[in-house]
Amino acid sequence: MTQTQNRFLDELAKMFTNAAGAAQGVRTEVETIMRSQAERLIADLDLVTREEFDVMRDMVRLAREENEALKARIAVLEAGGVSPAPKKAAAKATSGRSKKKD
Repeated sequence: MTQTQNRFLDELAKMFTNAAGAAQGVRTEVETIMRSQAERLIADLDLVTREEFDVMRDMVRLAREENEALKARIAVLEAGGVSPAPKKAAAKATSGRSKKKD
């Protein structure tokens, strides 16, 4: 009689082991599907890379600095004072005048 009970318990243990293996396989499959769906959704969002973000941040910072410098220069000019023109701006203004005369 002990043999029958052991056989029953052995079969029950095998059944639970098989069920656990099947559950693990299902879990792995679901994780794979979810990961691929998440990657597809992220790709559809058209997000920028960190490098692109850093480059754009630097460009915006430079544009703000130029804006502040131009605002200060305009304020000096509107107040009636004379501010020396930056070398780059003066060179552009001179080259633009010579082109118009030609």
